[in-house]
Amino acid sequence: MSDLMSAGDLRALAEQSNAWPFEQAKLIVARLKKTPKDEVLFETGYGPSGLPHIGTFGEVARTTMVRHAFRVLTEDKIKTRLLAFSDDMDGLRKVPDNVPNKELLARDLGKPLTKVVDPFGTHSSFGEHNNARLRAFLDTFGFDYEFASSTAYYTSGRFDVTLLKVLENIDKVMAIMLPSLREERAASYSPFLPICPRTGVVLQVPISAHDAKAGTVSYDDPETKERVTVPVTGGRCKLQWKPDWAMRWTALGVDYEMAGKDLIDSVKLSGKICSALGGTPPEGFNYELFLDDKGQKISKSKGNGLTIDEWLRYASPESLSLFMYREPKAAKRLYFDVIPRNVDDYQQFLEGYPRQDARQQLANPVWHIHAGHPPSADMPVTFQLLLTLVSSSNAENAETLWGFIGRYRPGVTPQTHPKLDALVGYAINYYRDFVAPTKTFREPTASERAALQDLREALSQLPADASAEDIQNTVYEIGRREPFLNHKKPARDGRPGVSLDWFNMLYQVLLGQEKGPRFGSFVAVYGVQNAIAMIDGALARAD
Repeated sequence: MSDLMSAGDLRALAEQSNAWPFEQAKLIVARLKKTPKDEVLFETGYGPSGLPHIGTFGEVARTTMVRHAFRVLTEDKIKTRLLAFSDDMDGLRKVPDNVPNKELLARDLGKPLTKVVDPFGTHSSFGEHNNARLRAFLDTFGFDYEFASSTAYYTSGRFDVTLLKVLENIDKVMAIMLPSLREERAASYSPFLPICPRTGVVLQVPISAHDAKAGTVSYDDPETKERVTVPVTGGRCKLQWKPDWAMRWTALGVDYEMAGKDLIDSVKLSGKICSALGGTPPEGFNYELFLDDKGQKISKSKGNGLTIDEWLRYASPESLSLFMYREPKAAKRLYFDVIPRNVDDYQQFLEGYPRQDARQQLANPVWHIHAGHPPSADMPVTFQLLLTLVSSSNAENAETLWGFIGRYRPGVTPQTHPKLDALVGYAINYYRDFVAPTKTFREPTASERAALQDLREALSQLPADASAEDIQNTVYEIGRREPFLNHKKPARDGRPGVSLDWFNMLYQVLLGQEKGPRFGSFVAVYGVQNAIAMIDGALARAD
């Protein structure tokens, strides 16, 4: 077991592992060999113009996995910190679709998010409301992080030295940025955005003069036409976001930050600016974006795709962490139909963990999800099976489901298995919201009807306490007929196998759903007599 090994032995195995968090952590180890440091800073960014969504969580979860991998590779001898940085000094460009009291926000367009009224009425600003939502969520997951506010860092003077450095190197910054801009935008572009002393709005205006010695920039007020001179320090100006990112990396000495694939060009530009300021751009990678059910990119302002709260209504936090661990460089649909698979796959990874050697354990997602200490697996029933039980019995209450579970696994109760109790609740919510509204029973064909009648008779010959295996064998034998024979895949006895069409037909005709868990396991939990009654109901419907 990897958690019983010495730190040195674990490090040696980690160095050979090609699990992606270790691959990323190795980049930071190599970076430190070139430029040794006492502390490594990991950063994640958050734009609080909308409510936090799952992509925000994913970045923190993945970065936490890389941080832990780095700690293993360095035997925890180098201090690490994770900074969750909120760009809450950005000006509000448009009113998000998914908030109340939109007219209140419309009045504050252009102001920094920490100066925009909170439409929910719970915090002193919209930025602070969204920051609080982010922190509350990260805290429920137990992430080890420090929260940082752009507004607080700018106004406290924490960025002043580096802001003056940007001003001193403004020609270099402009030379990096201008080729990336359209001609019209390039004509008026400045890395500095003054905060209008008169209106409090973040101004996108041409800078008519800059004075590196005085630490100021000058512009013409777009309304009054007066020349205004403001310091670039103390929160009187903010930077356009690519120079801002570079300034932050330089000022704070950020060593690692990942970003979405849509920001590849931005990462390159910010990296060049960081180098021009005398800093070293952080290590990191560009992850693929999450897509909604229509294949569109998930957006905070649109509110499409899944929210954090929605996933947690239907599944455990660990299942969400597994979704984030998997193939971070592959585009993935983030919609309700991905939930059941991730719930059950997480459980399978957890069950397999104790049987693996240490090398295999380091490649198991649960090792990374639980920072090297996965809990014991103890889930007697799969999520898919629970969903099918709810569907078959229309049991939208936990007591009925626990009645089935208790008979199938004597001694298993909500008290002995609290995680299973939570799973029961998730299954009921999921069934109610997604399965029930789409439930449609298919009429059996004549040959399917004959097979169902034979299955009914065969099940009635079984004892009430028949094992899942015996039931599955019975179901399999009844399905060994046309049109369900699988000639390409023979059974162990050499005869033709049974195609998935047989089992899919059972779920479509009996339960009104496309697929389900292993049918023998379902009948064992649901009860043989209940299954017979279900077949009778389907045959009666067909009549």
